[in-house]
Order: sequence, then C-alpha cells, then structure tokens
Amino acid sequence: MISIVKRNNWLYVKIFVWISIAIPLGITVYEILILGKDNVLFLGDFHPAIGVAVLIYYVILIIIGIIWIMMQLKSVITLKNENKKNELLHLQSQVNPHFFFNMLNNLYGMVDKDAEKSKALILKLSDLMRYSIYEGEKNFVTLKEEVTYLANYIELHKMRYHKAIDIQFNTNLENEDSKVMPLLFIILLENAFKHGVENLREDAFIKIDLITNTKRIDFKIENNFEANESLNNNGLGLKNLKRRLELAYPKKHKFNFNKHGSIFKAHLQLIQ
Repeated sequence: MISIVKRNNWLYVKIFVWISIAIPLGITVYEILILGKDNVLFLGDFHPAIGVAVLIYYVILIIIGIIWIMMQLKSVITLKNENKKNELLHLQSQVNPHFFFNMLNNLYGMVDKDAEKSKALILKLSDLMRYSIYEGEKNFVTLKEEVTYLANYIELHKMRYHKAIDIQFNTNLENEDSKVMPLLFIILLENAFKHGVENLREDAFIKIDLITNTKRIDFKIENNFEANESLNNNGLGLKNLKRRLELAYPKKHKFNFNKHGSIFKAHLQLIQ
C-alpha cells in the first residue's frame, strides 16, 4: 500500500514537471512556427487573462514544490529518528543477557542445596528482568528507578557469591525524579563484577558514587582486579555504552576511564 502511494506521488510530480515544461515550450513553438516570429516575448501577444492564469499556475506550482520538499525532508528526519530509536533499542537489548543466563545456571545448581536462598534469588532476578524488559524500552526513567535497579543488581550478586565483597554505593540525589536513559550505569557495574569480583579470591571491592544536581549527573565507579589480568578497554560493553551515549546524549556527556596498577576507575557525566 505504501509503495503504491509513493509511486502515485512520483507520478504526480512527473505530471507537474512535464506540464511546466510543455507550457513555455508550446507557446514558444506556436509563436515561432505558426505565427512566424523571429523574436518571442513570452505571453507578450496573449490576452492578459491567459498571462494571469499561467502566472497563477506557476505560483501554485512553486508552493506545491516547497510543500513537497518540506514533506520529503520531514520524512527523511522521521526515518533517521526511527533508525536511531531502533539502534538504541537494539543496543539496550544487548545489556545483561549473559548475566541472566549465568544466574539461571547458578540457580539450577542451588535449588536442591538451599531452597530458601534460591527463592530469594529468583524474586530478585525476576525484578531485574522485569525492569530490563519493560523499563529498558523507555526513552527515560527516573533516577530513583535506576538506583533501585542498581541496588537490586548488587544485592543479587551478594547473595550469589560465597566470599566477602566490600561494596559501597553512595548516592547524593538532588532530585530523585530527574530523568535518565535506562540501563546506562549497569554496564559499568557489570564490568566491575565481571572483571573484578569474579576473578579475585579475596579483598574484592567496588565503590560507586552517584551525585546529581540540576545541571548534571555524575556516576563514578572504582574496583580492583587481578593485576595480571589484561582488561579489554574496547570490549562489547564499553562500545555499547559509548554508542548509546552518542545517540542519546550527543555533546551532552563525558565518559572516561583509566586503570592504574590493579585499580580500574570510570567516570560518566551526563549534562542535564
């Protein structure tokens, strides 16, 4: 149906173009060949009413042309925005899938050993999955919702590991209802667990600071990791995060990270 409409639109454009060319060409041919004139003054010898009619036609044609161009530009912009939205959704859908699969595998092996703990983990996991699926598709969520999601993620990991982990999650939110794109911070937190806590036998720590005001949101995270482990600074998670920031916060974000010895630090700043 859409293709038929597009073909019809182009047909109308072609008709207008051919008519616009045919009018001056036909008048010129008529005056030179039929009337035998050497010099032709366009519409010079025609009745004024004909000249007015032709003038009105071209004015209407120009207006239609401007409207058509504006509609085409609007269509291009709309398509570009749709492509941008689809890419964002695709990137968001890549967040945390392996974490959920790993948790399900852990739960499978834990059900017979500790039923009560397994039930608690399942409830936490369902909350995380619900947020990722439903809230993750939104353009923006409140900081309060995002903080709750991060806290649940941390609690789930604490329940999962059989070792002491020093996790500090400090928040100073001027306005909990401030809007932020969902599932941005989780990528950095996930990396801290994946490359730090999972590989360290003892003394693993993660420190998170989330500070906001009316102008910006600052998310800082620091964790230790095995000194002989080679961290990939261009991993899929970080590439995903960088691309989402480019699409959702163009020229309104700062993101940097560095490692010194066995300490990894990342700082994400969003300009409100």
